[in-house]
Amino acid sequence: MYHSVVKSILAGLLLLVLATCSEGDEAPSYDVIISGGTIYDGSGGEPYVADIAIEGDRIIAIGDLDEENAITVIDAEGMAVAPGFINMLSWAPESLMINGQGLSDLKQGVTLEVFGEGWSYGPWSDAMKAEVKKHQTDFQYDIEWTTLGEYLDFMEAKGISMNIASFVGATTLRIHEVGYENRPASEEELERMQELARTAMREGALGLGSALIYAPANFASTEELIALAKAVGEFDGMYISHMRSESGQIFEALEELITIAREAGVAAEVYHLKASGKPNWDKIEDVFARIDAARAEGLHITADIYTYPASATGLDAVIPLWTQEGGDEEWFKRLRDPGLRARIIAEMTDATNPSNRWVNVGPERILLIGFKNEKFKPYIGKFLSEVAELRGEDPVETALNLVAEDETRVDVIYFSMTEENVRKKIAQPWVAFDSDEGAYSDDEIFTRNSAHPRAYGTFARVLGKYVREEGVITLPEAIRRMTAFPAANLKLRDRGSLKEGFFADIVIFDAKTIIDHATFEDPRQYATGMIHVFVNGEQVLRGGDHTGSFPGRVVRGPGWVGWDQDGS
Repeated sequence: MYHSVVKSILAGLLLLVLATCSEGDEAPSYDVIISGGTIYDGSGGEPYVADIAIEGDRIIAIGDLDEENAITVIDAEGMAVAPGFINMLSWAPESLMINGQGLSDLKQGVTLEVFGEGWSYGPWSDAMKAEVKKHQTDFQYDIEWTTLGEYLDFMEAKGISMNIASFVGATTLRIHEVGYENRPASEEELERMQELARTAMREGALGLGSALIYAPANFASTEELIALAKAVGEFDGMYISHMRSESGQIFEALEELITIAREAGVAAEVYHLKASGKPNWDKIEDVFARIDAARAEGLHITADIYTYPASATGLDAVIPLWTQEGGDEEWFKRLRDPGLRARIIAEMTDATNPSNRWVNVGPERILLIGFKNEKFKPYIGKFLSEVAELRGEDPVETALNLVAEDETRVDVIYFSMTEENVRKKIAQPWVAFDSDEGAYSDDEIFTRNSAHPRAYGTFARVLGKYVREEGVITLPEAIRRMTAFPAANLKLRDRGSLKEGFFADIVIFDAKTIIDHATFEDPRQYATGMIHVFVNGEQVLRGGDHTGSFPGRVVRGPGWVGWDQDGS
């Protein structure tokens, strides 16, 4: 009996060993092999030729791989293979609700849209939801969320091509607790704002975003922003800001950002770095020097830019902030008040104010691109000076009347920068890239207003114009600044690089032909040269066309409570 038991055990062990050997001899099986591409891994180092294997949502092998072991093989010979690009400032929360394809960005290789420039899609009170619903224009949607985390989950469930992430907006926190009043937050209000920020961080926010040239964000003190930055800093979040001035008081605004970073103990980034208005163009080198000095001090200060010499926002940016206290309804009322007109116009045309955008740019360089009211849509594509002439008005009166009559901020493009400074900014090693625009597709609704060409061309323009044609930076460096560099700044896990174990957000493009086509006259033209795009291991662009897949996910920040659960 004893011997038979031993024999039985030995036989079982032998079978197990043989089975194990057999399994070990089997070749690995992959979902996809990207074959023979020139790999730019995001590090900024020299490229190399290799294969990349994808299994599920991850990269599982890089090297000389056997194509017979893959279900799908992508021939990338002669093509550049890189991590998916990160759009550091995206205004796609609504456009992706309308159509989750996001082709204007996807066709450039963007695989992560980062939201939250001052305004975030949560936390929203009932009053805020009602206000948003009331002021919806062409984009109409139901509000099925309250917190920022709920919004992001809603978008993922809806279906989107690319991944999304968000900062929590300082403007949103202030409206939630203080409203639109121009006053300091009370101690209790500030504590509630901090707790809302902490909740957003636990839900996966990346940090705190501010937009300080607008009301009511501008009403916040530096001390308030430091307190909020400290709250997100508890979760290793960063501070990112559209600074209080990008023109005559740019040095003071930059010092405020650096002070917030220093006092709160957080990293900080400048949104769409610029020196706006001709009197300020020569300040850009000093801005670089001040950022370099802060970095040498040990502070983590970075910036992002779009690759055009013109910005886009609303006419609210040239109208005095005090007129906007109390919210939109009060703003429109003040603009219609004949008794206030003289004061408003005097401030708008005050040439002694170094940050006066109206004076620094001028109506002949303000291009109208978006209205709510159908009767004003024929003005789209015209400069404000032209429209003033058509209406028989002084241009400053036209600006005020259009806002009051359309009851929106009126979307415009400001030609306020210089191409030489764009090149200088691209050359800085601490600069990432953004579109500061929506992500649009072919739906008719997107044609009802115009757009800034940066929506369709920012990233392709870097690779085509500034890398290939002008040599401002090298291709490995450009890819680093679109991928691993912003991913590290955002403290993202397993994204931004081509490494085994990282998520398979991968782009394949022709470095010899990739280029932007969008212009200010005809902005809605897709970039070309991006051939294939994978998001979380699924192919969403094949041969330049959308595949019908929507694998985009929420990318969580460093404070997400889920990291303590499964780390996914």
